[in-house]
Amino acid sequence: QVSLVESGGGLVQAGGSLRLSCAASGRAYSTYAMAWFRHAPGKEREFVAAVSWGGGSTAYADPVKGRFTISRGNDKNTVYLQMNSLRPEDTAVYSCAVGRSRATREADYDYWGQGTQVTVSS
Repeated sequence: QVSLVESGGGLVQAGGSLRLSCAASGRAYSTYAMAWFRHAPGKEREFVAAVSWGGGSTAYADPVKGRFTISRGNDKNTVYLQMNSLRPEDTAVYSCAVGRSRATREADYDYWGQGTQVTVSS
């Protein structure tokens, strides 16, 4: 079983930055990928970014490319999402997830955190 706890959300003005963290405890697989998804009111949950076990392979959704950076801590159990140049449309609950491989579909992830709210004001 894997438990995921996110932190770092909050209220920020457009153009500002936030850094989200997600700490994983327990281990279901010997190696695992981690990802961030977000869920805005009235919208489907969408993929944001993913990183492989070693941290060398990443993937980003088009709306966040060039603004967000995903990375893993040295202990491999923590994932970060550095969010720069934030826009009001980035407002959502951001959740981290764990899966066997770096993927972009929700169905590829087996464990999810509760999420942290990010609100970007205009």
